[in-house]
Amino acid sequence: MFEKEISAIGAVVNRKSSNPPLPLPPKRRGPSQVNTCVWEVSTQFKIVLIKGSKVNAEETAKVQVRAGLFHGTELLCKPAVSSESSGRSEHVWNRTLEFDITVSDLPRMARLCFAIYAVMDKVKKQKSTKNACAHTHRYLSRSPLPLSVSLQHYPVAWVNTMVFDYKGQLKTGDIILHSWSSFPDELEEMLNPIGTIQTNPYTENTTALHIHFPDYNPHPILFPPFDKGRGGKKFHIELKEIMERDPLSQLCENEKDLIWTLRYDCMENFPQSLPKLLLSVKWSKHEDMAQLQALLQIWPKLSPRDALELLDFNYPDQYVREYAVGCLRDMSDEELSQYLLQLVQVLRYEPYYDCALTRFLLNRAQCNRNIGHFLFWHLRSEMHMPAVTVQFSLILEAYCRGSIPHIEVLKKQVEALSKLKSVNELIKLGTIKNARSKTKEAMLTKEAMMTCLRQSGYTETLSDLHSPLNPSVLVEKCRYMDSKMKPLWIVYNNKLLGGDTLGIIFKNGDGTRGLDVTLTWCISMVLMMIHWNKMCLCRIVPYGCLATGDRSGLIEVVSSADTIANIQLTSSNVAAAAAFNKDALLNWLKEKNSGDALEKAIEEFTLSCAGYCVATYVLGIGDRHSDNIMVRSTGQLFHIDFGHILGNFKSKFGIKRERVPFILTHDFIHVIQQGKTGNTEKFGSFRNYCEQAYLILRRNGNLFITLFALMLTAGLPELTSVKDIQYLKDSLALGKTDDEALKQFRQKFDEALRESWTTKVNWMAHNVVKDNRS
Repeated sequence: MFEKEISAIGAVVNRKSSNPPLPLPPKRRGPSQVNTCVWEVSTQFKIVLIKGSKVNAEETAKVQVRAGLFHGTELLCKPAVSSESSGRSEHVWNRTLEFDITVSDLPRMARLCFAIYAVMDKVKKQKSTKNACAHTHRYLSRSPLPLSVSLQHYPVAWVNTMVFDYKGQLKTGDIILHSWSSFPDELEEMLNPIGTIQTNPYTENTTALHIHFPDYNPHPILFPPFDKGRGGKKFHIELKEIMERDPLSQLCENEKDLIWTLRYDCMENFPQSLPKLLLSVKWSKHEDMAQLQALLQIWPKLSPRDALELLDFNYPDQYVREYAVGCLRDMSDEELSQYLLQLVQVLRYEPYYDCALTRFLLNRAQCNRNIGHFLFWHLRSEMHMPAVTVQFSLILEAYCRGSIPHIEVLKKQVEALSKLKSVNELIKLGTIKNARSKTKEAMLTKEAMMTCLRQSGYTETLSDLHSPLNPSVLVEKCRYMDSKMKPLWIVYNNKLLGGDTLGIIFKNGDGTRGLDVTLTWCISMVLMMIHWNKMCLCRIVPYGCLATGDRSGLIEVVSSADTIANIQLTSSNVAAAAAFNKDALLNWLKEKNSGDALEKAIEEFTLSCAGYCVATYVLGIGDRHSDNIMVRSTGQLFHIDFGHILGNFKSKFGIKRERVPFILTHDFIHVIQQGKTGNTEKFGSFRNYCEQAYLILRRNGNLFITLFALMLTAGLPELTSVKDIQYLKDSLALGKTDDEALKQFRQKFDEALRESWTTKVNWMAHNVVKDNRS
């Protein structure tokens, strides 16, 4: 199965399509002929719009095409609009669309974006499509398009293509662009520059545009390589204030002019300001582009963390991205693993398959199998998305062909996940058939699960998986969890740790990408807390989580831990009263520890609670009920199930379930104070831990914003636009002084403590509805 999957990877373009592959384009003129520099062509840029086919519009509608030239999200000139065409599914224009920009001023990474829309005589109520393809549109809020249309215009499809090919040669000749369905929330977003430049591989029923790129010169027109720049001017004092702003801050035109004028001062005094300099370049002027490219040759190397921002969609220039990748080469393997998920996501912004970032990731993956393992699964988990199927499959094939010894390991992992998925589907089917009797359901389904796992094919596939822990499955201890998607709880015998068990949870049919990303952030924040307290990392529980496919993934089980709900319920005979027993948690820790061990456990609880209070507040993590917070027997508190982030809190009947900035209940304080009500010293230390942790995270605020921006196209429903990232800017109080920010956090801390009774009421309701005593 796995061999077939690898061998078929290169042919994925033609999957699910009955149409033959497109003919190869005519060969470019040979290199022996003289090339022309694009900067020498002063003709206005234009294209010929020939026709559109399979246009999904009503017969009474007229169809128009709008075309715009973009560099990142910046519109380079006024969009060109075709005439209206009547007909059924075929529309012929044969018209030239001319743009108010010369060929010489086209940036290297210019892309041509098309929007096809119907013009109706009557206004029809448009249904909201907020969740459909939202991640391909929201980023336009950073650069609104000057498109003025009435409510009589209805989007049909969109498609993008590069103006230059991968060799830097201006495109010429006829091309057919198979488009993507258009679902913008606002008509201003019909043009979709953040969308893929790949044409839709499923060509059978998609709208197709036939366009022609004219020849401006008898010789091939090429974008020039690096050129020499001119000197800069003196340093200006206003530059410092501009450079200290966060990445979300907008620059006015005067500030951009100032930055560009003092670009050499930026290089000498603020090298980390390169992203702001790039936003100040006039990408429609080839002279500015030449000077910028010259600057890149002598610009000091940025730290890898600062260079990550240059891989954002706002910086599409090829040389800029190559410079950024050069900075990433200084990353250690551990640091690269920390940011690998984001680096895989920004591969979507690369217009050509063979690019510096792809080569960098493949090289590091082949040098370190652990990196290769996660690169494989990060790519494979998104293969179901048509916009990246071809690109990611080619990278996967390149990795597998260059890492032959790793293929057998990956093959066994793929087969194991396939078996787990089959077991999960069997359980779901059994629970549906036996839904009338919960007891009968549990008995029959558990028996069917055991029988399935004992089969030789399942036992061999699920045992002796190649991993750092080398576990074998223990069938008798495996079970499924009592939730809608029936996740599997698989237990292994860990041979390398003296026979201790290791558990994983397999989820199928439930999105794990949000958990994957949010957990990454929590770990990143904790790593930064090392600067505050060298022992802080060992107070946190960084359990593993990995998305493995479309709505499936694995989560590591934390041993010797229980939920707050279970701890409360086991201490009370009445579920409604359990949430209000402030002694329950401390008594549970006393049962697990005594003497010095108890004191150590309380210290662990205090530090981990401080870390998660700050992390959940800054990230805006919601749905914090008593089954989503756990405590280990050694005292570490940790959160699970990060389904709602960035302040997207649940509500019922218009009332928010969570009315506190973060969870800090009186039973937590009771543990921190060691059961002594007047122990103000311990409570004061805890509060100081929270404040110091908050200040350290705030000082790394630009990095957090950058990493969230790199995830805008990951498909997270609560991270689709720059507006969502604004929550981080507000929670970290970026733009304020440390004193002002600390004052804001102290107010939130007091609010969390003062309103903690609302949390207890929520927990009471949760305990009553779901009495989940072990």
